Amino acid sequence: MKLSKGTPQADGFWMPGEFEPHQETYMIWPERADNWRNGGKPAQVAYGAVAKAIATFEPVTMLVSAKQYQHARSALPNPIRVVEMSNNDAWMKDVGPAYVMNQHKEVRGVDWRFNAWGGLLDGLYFPWDQDDLIAAKVCEFNQLDYYSLPDFVLEGCSIHVDGEGTLFTTEEVLLSEGRNGQLSKSEIEVVLKAYCHVEKIIWINQGYFLDETNGDIDNILNVVRPGEVVLTWTEDQSDPQYDISHAAYEVLKNATDAKGRKLLIHKMLMPEPMYITTEESQGVDSVNGMLPRFPGDRLTATYVSYYTANQGIIYPLFDDKNDLLAEAQLKEIYPDRQIIGVPAREILLGGGNIHCIAQSIPEGK
Repeated sequence: MKLSKGTPQADGFWMPGEFEPHQETYMIWPERADNWRNGGKPAQVAYGAVAKAIATFEPVTMLVSAKQYQHARSALPNPIRVVEMSNNDAWMKDVGPAYVMNQHKEVRGVDWRFNAWGGLLDGLYFPWDQDDLIAAKVCEFNQLDYYSLPDFVLEGCSIHVDGEGTLFTTEEVLLSEGRNGQLSKSEIEVVLKAYCHVEKIIWINQGYFLDETNGDIDNILNVVRPGEVVLTWTEDQSDPQYDISHAAYEVLKNATDAKGRKLLIHKMLMPEPMYITTEESQGVDSVNGMLPRFPGDRLTATYVSYYTANQGIIYPLFDDKNDLLAEAQLKEIYPDRQIIGVPAREILLGGGNIHCIAQSIPEGK
């Protein structure tokens, strides 16, 4: 199924937006005790809740290691398919294949390299070899042709597209030395344009403050529909995120997309700053090669890291005063979709949010 030559751009395939119809969603069951507290049990509850919410709108497949297969199967409702697949951790959006489609609704995959957000330079865990195989395995499992890049590192959370030729990303991530340090910005753009088939790339300088991924785009921005985005926001000038979000707003405000449109930007207030507690920190096993979880570490809490499902939005709840504000704003932005909140602190404790843990296959022929 692997394609030995060609690119999506040359073959007439492009990357659709996440808001377009899905065939199915994939997730990975969390279990590693050196990232998830208490052996991953609280995180499994959170992942299960997200999977159940998504399954309201579209089929869900949960990938799970051999040793956790029976437990995951018993913990998840029958409509959620459980498939055994080796993994290193549970960030399906980052490690799964990207997808492209053509005018005939034929879907193909794109297998980027994954190196745990920075490899041996500043990556978050080692090894990452099983996660790097997941994109190809999922394409083979679904009998999809796929393009494979032998040397280009990219995680799914580092880009957003509008399905009409525009791609959003952060310089902080894509220009980081641990990803593709041997390539210039213009060389990276050439690859993105060829394999995502986009015409315009809008670069934001930074992502979320102290994001351990170096600042993936999905913690600061989400794409609602072509020409419309949501942006992580705060009015607290003492918060370091204030300057980051305001700088991003200036870039977006002054940008035009691939179709020449000015962007409609929704400012989405983030919750109050959240930090890892001593109890939460002590529940994580200390192991060489894994980024430790220290008490007082700030969590990347933002409402823009939501998942867009068929006819639904699955957004994070933080037991914060802005939870209801986020819900009201999402209902206004997405009047045609059902808005479902899921408690997300346990996902945050592992280093990500709802958008990071689910990857959709676009609806094809």
